[in-house]
Amino acid sequence: MSHFRVSRFNLSGYLQTNLHKMAQKPSIPKGTRDFTPSEVVKRNYIFDIVKKHFQTFGFQPIETPSFENSDTLMGKYGDEGDRLIFKILNSGDFLRKVDDNLYNSKDSNKITSSISEKALRYDLTVPFARYVVMHQNELDFPFKRYQIQPVWRADRPQKGRFREFYQCDADVVGSDSLLQEVELIQLYDTVFTDLKLDGVTIKLNNRKILAGIAEVIGAKDVLIDFTVALDKLDKIGEEGVKKEMLSKGISEHAIAKASPLFNLSGSNADQLERLEELLKDSEEGSKGISELRFIMETITSLGLQSAKLVIDVTLARGLNYYTGAIFEVAAPEGVSMGSIGGGGRYDDLTGIFGLKDVSGVGISFGLDRIYLVLEELELFPEAIDRSLDVLFLNFGPKEGLAALKLTTVLRKQGIKADLYPSDAKLNKQFKYANNRNVPYVVLLGEEELGNSSFIVKNMKSGEQQTYGLEETQKFIDSL
Repeated sequence: MSHFRVSRFNLSGYLQTNLHKMAQKPSIPKGTRDFTPSEVVKRNYIFDIVKKHFQTFGFQPIETPSFENSDTLMGKYGDEGDRLIFKILNSGDFLRKVDDNLYNSKDSNKITSSISEKALRYDLTVPFARYVVMHQNELDFPFKRYQIQPVWRADRPQKGRFREFYQCDADVVGSDSLLQEVELIQLYDTVFTDLKLDGVTIKLNNRKILAGIAEVIGAKDVLIDFTVALDKLDKIGEEGVKKEMLSKGISEHAIAKASPLFNLSGSNADQLERLEELLKDSEEGSKGISELRFIMETITSLGLQSAKLVIDVTLARGLNYYTGAIFEVAAPEGVSMGSIGGGGRYDDLTGIFGLKDVSGVGISFGLDRIYLVLEELELFPEAIDRSLDVLFLNFGPKEGLAALKLTTVLRKQGIKADLYPSDAKLNKQFKYANNRNVPYVVLLGEEELGNSSFIVKNMKSGEQQTYGLEETQKFIDSL
C-alpha cells in the first residue's frame, strides 16, 4: 500500500512538472507562418485565378514530393544555394554509419552525407527537370506543365522572405519556338488583368545580349561579375555599378564602352536600334537582338490587356541559369515592392540529369508579394472574407431541428448557411454573427414555427422581413 502511495506521489510530481512545460506559450519555427481563415481565403483567390489561366493556356498540373534525394538537389544551385537546403536526418540510429574519425573531426559538411540522404525541395524547377527525365517516355512534347506547391529555404527570415513559401510555376519543355515566350507574356498579362492589377510592367531582356555586351567591351571573361553589377543599377545607381565593376577587375576602358547602357531610354524600337549598333560585331549579341525583336513585334501585333512590356537591358536574373529571354514583372508604379514574377529561357534544363538538348522556358508568380500588393491597393473582392451568407439562430431543440432542415435546403443551392449549435442567449448568438461578418440572420422561434414562417434580419441595415416556409425560394433568390 505504501508503495502505491509513493508511486502516486511520483506520478503527481511528474504530471505537475510536465503540465507546467506544456502550459508554456507555443511557437512556430522562424520563417514560417500560420494563416488566418481570411488570409487563406485571399491566398486561395490568387491561386484559383492563376490556376484557371494556367489551364486555359493549355498547361497541365503535376506535383512532386516535398523532399527529394539529396543528390538530386545538391550542386544545382551553387554553393550559396546548397547552404540553404534543409537536410532531413536518416531514420533510426543515423549516427551508427558515421566513422569515428569522421565524427571526431566535427566537420558537419562531411558528416552530412553519412547522416542525411534526403532534403526538402529548394524550388520547383530542379524537381521538374528530374520529373521530365524520369517520365520522358510518357510525356508528349512540347510538355506544358504548371505546379503550385511549397518550397523550403534555410534563409535568414525578413520582411517578404520566408523559409517556407509557395511557388506558382508554368514551363514549356521540348520546344525552342519563340512563340512560347510570347504566350508566357500573354499569360502574365491575362492573370494580372483578372486580378484587377492593372499597370504591371513586364521587363524583357535576353542573355545573349548580355553576353554580346560583355564581348564587345572586352569583359567576356568576367561576364558574370559584369552582369551581376549591371543588374543592380536601379538599386545602387550608375556610380555604384561602376565602383562594383572596378572592384571585380573590369577595366575603366570596358566600363566606359558600356556606359551608354546605364542611360538607355526611349521606345522599345529605339532601344533595339541602339543595341543593334552597339552589338553589330557580336554574333551572339545580334542573335539576342533578333529574338527580342521578334517577341516585341509579335506582342505589339497581338496587343496586351493591361500590362506594359518594356526592354530592360540591365535585367540579368540568374545568368548562369538562363540562356535566352529573361522576364521580370514589376508591380504598378507607386507600390513599394520588388518583382512579383520572373522567368526565362533555358536551353539545357534536363542536362543536369543526363537528358541533353531539351530546351525550355518558364515563368513564376510571386504569390506572397502579389498578396501584399493586392492588400495595399485594396483589390481583393469586398465580400471575400464572408465565410457565411446566412446564420440561423437556435431557439431550442424543436426550433433548432426545423432551422437545420431549412439550412440544408439553402446549402443544397450553394448558399453558405449554418445553425448556431446551442440555444445560448440571443445576445451571444448575435455577437457571433457580427464577428463572422454574416450579412443575414434567420430567426425561427416557437411563434414562427407555429405559423410556418421565418424572419430574416439584414445585419447591416437592421431591417427584418418575414417569409412563409413555402416562400423559401423567394428568400434564396433575394440573396
